Amino acid sequence: MLVKTFGAAVHGINATIVTIEVNVSRGIRFFLVGLPDNAVKESQQRIISALQVNKIEFPRYQIVINMAPADIRKEGSAYDLPLAIGILAAAKTIENEELDKYLIMGELSLDGTVQPVKGILPIAIKAREEGFKGMIVPKQNAREAAVVNNLEVYGAENIVEVIDFFNGNKHLEQVLVDTRQEFFENIGQFDTDFSDVKGQESVKRAIEVAAAGGHNIIMVGPPGAGKSMMAKRIPSILPPLTLTEALETTKIHSVAGKMSGNTSLLAQRPFRNPHHTISDVALVGGGTFPQPGEISLAHNGVLFLDELPEFKRTVLEVLRQPLEDRKICISRAKFAIEYPASFMLVSSMNPCPCGYHNHPERECVCSPGMVQKYLSRISGPLLDRIDIHIEIVPVPFDKLSEESHPEPSTNIRERVIKARLIQEERFKDSKGVYCNAQMSSKQLRTYGSPDAAGSALLKNAMQRLNLSARAYDRILKVSRTIADLSASEKVESHHIAEAINYRNLDRDGWGG
Repeated sequence: MLVKTFGAAVHGINATIVTIEVNVSRGIRFFLVGLPDNAVKESQQRIISALQVNKIEFPRYQIVINMAPADIRKEGSAYDLPLAIGILAAAKTIENEELDKYLIMGELSLDGTVQPVKGILPIAIKAREEGFKGMIVPKQNAREAAVVNNLEVYGAENIVEVIDFFNGNKHLEQVLVDTRQEFFENIGQFDTDFSDVKGQESVKRAIEVAAAGGHNIIMVGPPGAGKSMMAKRIPSILPPLTLTEALETTKIHSVAGKMSGNTSLLAQRPFRNPHHTISDVALVGGGTFPQPGEISLAHNGVLFLDELPEFKRTVLEVLRQPLEDRKICISRAKFAIEYPASFMLVSSMNPCPCGYHNHPERECVCSPGMVQKYLSRISGPLLDRIDIHIEIVPVPFDKLSEESHPEPSTNIRERVIKARLIQEERFKDSKGVYCNAQMSSKQLRTYGSPDAAGSALLKNAMQRLNLSARAYDRILKVSRTIADLSASEKVESHHIAEAINYRNLDRDGWGG
């Protein structure tokens, strides 16, 4: 008897429906075809054990299983449950009238427990698109799948529950999630706040400008000046995620297996802080079994690279193209996958190996050559792609010990949101452009051209600092953001002056 069940394969952050065709006939052999990997082939042993432990007889027939489309590689253990249900339905242990209405995914333990799997959210989205009535998934993945409306989602703990469900002996409880309510309840909850940061007003201003325009920023200063502390508070001043952004971000984290069991939809912008020993593939994605990298996990959020010169040169250089294109295309001999990577790059570094170059109080022990060698670990092309360079000096003791009340993140966030709303209105007819940092050269000429005094000031800075054409564009984009923060329609000379001030690494005196 021929029976069909349905699963899905995830490629990139999108899913493809996999039809599992099971045919039983006289004989005792077992065939599994359709380009399965070793994890899928090993499902036979898991299924047999799961059924035996639960006192369900494995069919004593010749079983032929085809996983279509046969030209797409099937990877992982998530097909255990649909394979087992298909085998039992073909052997008439399970009624099969409802099988074609449900998409089934789940890994089986040897005792029949259904274990969680990766990529449930994109699979659920695909199931709704294809017109399935519902999904049966591991209980730990149920809330994640239930984010998708107009789709019945049932969470199962054991294979026996699924068998009884199709036989009508047990009613699985449908998982319901009020996506909007949960999303808006959690959207403003942060563990960190800028009210904890004393002093550093100029740096806070630079971070506010960066957040308002989506600009990349690098902070340069001695150890203990507060670089990491302020970087970790940047998500608290960024505009809240929209539902569309939250769904896209959650899909990436779902594919990477980063979702916890109680999470339905990510409500806060991601903050990724990889260690400097990270490899190229871990940063941009890929691998034998393709997975999103850190730049994709930081999509719609912040990628923080602490101690930037300590990262391997090859790792930093692979950031160039994603910073410009806001996506990463991973091409290999057997596959080509594109992941979104629209993130705000925040980085920090010491000014020299000892950390005290240009320090107001402590003396640097590094020679000019050592400082230059240290700074040259970051290439000019990469620095050009970072819009704001800001120098940080340590906060004096008097400032640390005084009973002050620094401005909280909510106040800064309000100004950032107002600036973003101006940009949203400006770029409403431009597909894929949401903030000033994403402006094209044509848009920059339209919206970012300074007045005569600003042009003269910028020309003088370009000649004195020997800036590149890309740095010229960056200054204009930052100037446009500063103008938006002050609700100014035109870019004026004082906006240009502040933006030029955020190019510290282009100045004389750095590097000895």
